Amino acid sequence: MAYVLCLISLLSMAAQPQAPDLPESIRPFFTPAAPFAGDLGSDRSPLTFDDGTPVKTPADWQKRRTEILATWRGLLGNWPPLLKEPKIQYLQQQHRDYFTQHKVLVEIAPDHQTVAGYLLIPDANGAKAASIRNPQSEIRNQDGRFPAVLVVYYDPETAVGLGKELRDFGAELARRGFVVLSIGTPEFCSLKAPYKPLWETPAGQPPWQPLSALAYVAANCHTALANLPHVDPARIGVTGHSYGGKWAMFASCLYEKFACAVWSDPGIVFDETRPNVNYWEPWYLGWDAAQQRQRGVPNDARPRTGPYKTMIAAGRDLHELHALMAPRPFLVSGGAEDPPLRWQALNHTVAVNRLLGHTNRVAMTNRATHAPTPESNEQLYTFFEHVLKTAPVR
Repeated sequence: MAYVLCLISLLSMAAQPQAPDLPESIRPFFTPAAPFAGDLGSDRSPLTFDDGTPVKTPADWQKRRTEILATWRGLLGNWPPLLKEPKIQYLQQQHRDYFTQHKVLVEIAPDHQTVAGYLLIPDANGAKAASIRNPQSEIRNQDGRFPAVLVVYYDPETAVGLGKELRDFGAELARRGFVVLSIGTPEFCSLKAPYKPLWETPAGQPPWQPLSALAYVAANCHTALANLPHVDPARIGVTGHSYGGKWAMFASCLYEKFACAVWSDPGIVFDETRPNVNYWEPWYLGWDAAQQRQRGVPNDARPRTGPYKTMIAAGRDLHELHALMAPRPFLVSGGAEDPPLRWQALNHTVAVNRLLGHTNRVAMTNRATHAPTPESNEQLYTFFEHVLKTAPVR
């Protein structure tokens, strides 16, 4: 009888899809830096309901996740309905090494609002050619569909190699066999002009904050990618650097159809000792229709405004948002704004994943500079190759 039960157990385990082993090159980054192992800092655990009740089971977590999401939606503003079939308008086309680059306009919001971007499609043998450099890169499905990554930044050109060096995430991922959509800042959220909401918030609802609106844009871009016949909709990730890192973080946390994410040095917690971790600004979380704060770190002359003010007063921080990723994997490509100390925040999501029975879902690399480096970029690409090689197990 014991033998039969053991056999049944082994067969059951074999039937479950198993996540591939971590590549050696990124394996160490899924473990907190030694001084911070198990260190949760002073933040309130996401594994506690608002009424103080502890989260004890995966079923409890689903209720708590709904509570967290409702709280953040209430602070940042609710989204309008997502577009079911966002249109992609193809403008120009050129072939580059291992992929075709299309200049496009992508529909991102009601009333046919669009954003400019580039869609990169690997050649039929592009991933195979790239695999000469990296064996991980043969990542198409048996039916020929590719994984995809949405890359967000100030402009769409940088990610395709037409801007500042070492930010060409999109071009490099396309060379490795990923379909890539690179977009820049939509007109509504330009840093050069006062923020004009993408959608008129219905009466009685909180004003829609720019970072939440950008997440909504990313969600519609996910749908645009998922609708492409050569893209596997279960294998779409998102990434961005700095401003784009903030955008990618809010997009992946607020829209659970993103399979994974890499956030490059966005500042993953509120930190008023770091001027570049500037969530207080009106183009992020500090927008207030009644007043326009002066740019800069909050002080008596430049008080906090908008939901950022509310969240700081309530003791909330971005670790609550991170927890919404569980059990989806993500990597923080940390630099000057996200040093090893940030494991205090990330350990909260590690704890959520542990409750759900998952390990190796949260990683952080670290470098001295805010700017990406060749090494940090290689880690970013390896993470996507590892996670999106097969459909992620949830």
